[in-house]
This record gives sequence, structure tokens and C-alpha cells, in this order.
Amino acid sequence: MTQGEVGKRLDVIYRQEARRVRAILIRLLGSFDAAEEALHDAFTAAAAQWPRDGIPANPSAWLVSTGRFRTLDRWRRQARFEKIMPYLAMMAEPMPDTFPAEAIADDELRLIFICCHPLLPPDARAALTLREIGGLTTEEIARAYLVSAATIAQRIVRAKARIRDAAIGYEVPGAADLQERLNSVLQVIYLVFNEGYATSHGPDLMRADLCAEAIRLARLIVDLTGDVEAMGLLALQLLHDSRRFTRLDGTGDIIRLEDQDRTLWDRDQITEAQSWIARALSRNHVGPYLVQAAIAELHARAPSLQETDWTQVVALYTTLERLEISPVVALNRAVAISMRDGPEVGLAAVEAVLAAGGLAEYPLAHAAHADLHRQLGNTSAAGDGYRSALRLTRQPAERRFLQMRLDQLVE
Repeated sequence: MTQGEVGKRLDVIYRQEARRVRAILIRLLGSFDAAEEALHDAFTAAAAQWPRDGIPANPSAWLVSTGRFRTLDRWRRQARFEKIMPYLAMMAEPMPDTFPAEAIADDELRLIFICCHPLLPPDARAALTLREIGGLTTEEIARAYLVSAATIAQRIVRAKARIRDAAIGYEVPGAADLQERLNSVLQVIYLVFNEGYATSHGPDLMRADLCAEAIRLARLIVDLTGDVEAMGLLALQLLHDSRRFTRLDGTGDIIRLEDQDRTLWDRDQITEAQSWIARALSRNHVGPYLVQAAIAELHARAPSLQETDWTQVVALYTTLERLEISPVVALNRAVAISMRDGPEVGLAAVEAVLAAGGLAEYPLAHAAHADLHRQLGNTSAAGDGYRSALRLTRQPAERRFLQMRLDQLVE
């Protein structure tokens, strides 16, 4: 194999194995920063040795072993006795030639629970998860959230410091804490997906790479835990993502759900999502993500917006309200009522939700209110609603859509 071929193979191995190797090294070395340095050392050594000696039979085990021993050797040379003492026994033991799949999975699961620990601020959890689990660079994460690389780097540094100072264990939480911690993990994954599905800033409405990474993480959690709500989240994300290619026209403008070409929705993703929903429902436990997935599945199944089973959608939103008290859920239920019972009944339902408070700064609430006034011919009230939504919206594609609706009122 030529040096160029080895280099290409090394690139493939990095993309496929770096996350797993890093997770194992964090456990072995007890430090995010040490593991990152060990990973770099291991791939640097591979780039130098593999063209000469050939690619080892198990590249991941070679990389872990090389990274670990180079780090421990550096600590020894630096006379960091307080650091090296806990690892003396480990240094005397040979590394295995392979790592069992279940051991690798355990390391990845431990790392996810650390990155999504409730002690960390939500933005830090997302940044750390994308960096350590997703393998994104600081610059890539910064571009996704339209902040500076320095800001993301600071979030990650502070998160690691909090983990170190709080002595957060590199472990899967016990049964007493598992559900709370798992909920935090799922929240972070959905946060990443939502930022990809409807970016809060920037010229593009969608970031397909963030959606794909969130789906990958959800699959990983389902594989590692078999949790019902993880299945629901995976199904929900697959269903939303199945419509990705129909949400925008050729100029980047929004296509509303009722105008999307449903024949272009990804039926393979929809079918997979339906299987996850059925599997989750067989466990006789229902959570918020699973209910949201069931709602999205009704949309995916319907031939058109008008033919959607709105009675069932309203019932599911009623269930979701019992599970998760939220003004946004109440708003979605009110909009579903408008589809079931007509705009006049729907307007009363939406106005009741708005009067309850909590949505004054939520642009979609003002847009929904305006849409119902528009359907009823209340041009002045509709205009006020669209202008309020525009005032609160920064995303260019969404602003263009709202401005179009506003312009149509005076045509």
C-alpha cells in the first residue's frame, strides 16, 4: 500500500473511529484534555509508522494503546508523580488486541452522560456533546451557532473545568438517577436537531449536518439503552427530517406544510420511524417525545393537510399537555383545533392561550394568530400579528415568508 493510500485509509479511520478512541482514552487517562492530546499523538504516530509497517489488524486498539503509552511516558518524563501514581498498575498490564463492542458502547455511553450532565449549562452541554461525541471542531460548532470560535472554546473549557471541579464520575448513573440524567441527554440531542432543522440565525433555514448528527446520537442512545423516550425522539427526528427536501423552494423560500410535495418525503425514514413508534408503544409507557412522534406520524401518513386526522392530533396534543405543561404545546393544540373545527373556533382557542401568557416573545404565536385573522378576513388584526412576528424573527427565510404574508394582505 502506497503512502498516499495509507493516508486516505487513515482519514477514513479517523472519521469512523476517532470518537470511540477518544471515549476510551478519556476513561483510561481520566481527563478530556489528556485524551485529546493522546488522540493527536496516536494519529501522528500512525501517519509516520503505518506507511512503513502497514496498517495494524485492529487500528482502534493500536491507536488507544499508542495514545495511552505516549501520554503516560510524557507524564513520567515530566515527573508528574501525582498524576502517574494511579496508573502504575495499568502501565504494567498489556493492552488487549481488540475491544469488545459492548465495552466500546459503555465508554461512549459514559461520555454522553458526562457531556450532558445537568450541572452544566444547556449551551455548554450542546457544545461539549458536539465536540466530544460528534467530533466537530470548535470552528464547526461556532459556525453552526453563529458565534465566535473563542466563545465556543470558552464554553467547552468551562464545562470541562466544571466536570473536573465537581468530580463528576466517568460512569453511567445508577438506577436512582438514570432517568433524570437520560432526560438531560435527550434534551441536548433535540436541541442540536432543532438548531439544524430551523436555525436560529444565519442565511440558511436548515443545517443538514446538525440534523444528521442528532439522529446519529439518538440512534446511539437507543442502541445503548433501549429507552422508550429515546425511541420516540429518534422517530420524531426521522419524521421531521423526512420532509427536508420539500421545506424550501429553489430560491430558499419556505414552502408551507400544506403546499409541500408529499411524494418527495423520504418514505424509508418514515417507515423506520413508524417501526420505532410501534416498538415504543409496545412497552406500555408514553412520554413527551413519543407523543410528539405520534403526532408527526399522523402528518406523514395523511395524503394532504386537509385529510389529516385532526381529531386524533388534538387528542394527542391534549395528552402531551398532561405530560408537559407548556404554552407552546397549548398553542399547537389550539392550532390543531382550528384545523378540526374551523378558524373561528381556532381563533378563540389561540387567543385563550395568548391571554394565559408566556408567548409574548414567541414569533410563531403571533404568526398563528395572524393566520386565523387572515382566514376570517380580519385584515387589520392579521397585519398587526404579522408585524409582531416580523419584529421577533431574525431568520431570513422566515422573515421573507412573513413579509410575503403581510404584503398579500394589501394586494
